[in-house]
Amino acid sequence: MRHRLSGRKLSRPTAHRMSMLRTAVTDLLRHESVRTTEPKAKEIRRLAEKTITRGKKGDLHNRRMASAFLTDEKVVRKLFEELGPRYEDRNGGYTRIVKIGARKGDAAEMAIIELMP
Repeated sequence: MRHRLSGRKLSRPTAHRMSMLRTAVTDLLRHESVRTTEPKAKEIRRLAEKTITRGKKGDLHNRRMASAFLTDEKVVRKLFEELGPRYEDRNGGYTRIVKIGARKGDAAEMAIIELMP
């Protein structure tokens, strides 16, 4: 039974899953748009929203927490210098998921996750 358990396992061990999601969130913040499967996009959204909220707060503790999660220091700087001020007036909902249909090879549902303007 999975009562009150949150998150998807995505058929991967914990270390692999967290590494993949950290990289995906870093890429989303770097390029502001990522094309991936729909379940992965929903998991990326959960982590990206929390990371952008850390960027909005901007204090030393949140900078260190974001730096420990993201895999590129340039993206951490972008988060605190560009994205944090951009979303200062928004109370969440920093990302959008657009479904783009099935992938040709295995018919996996694909989606584009992007940052809101």
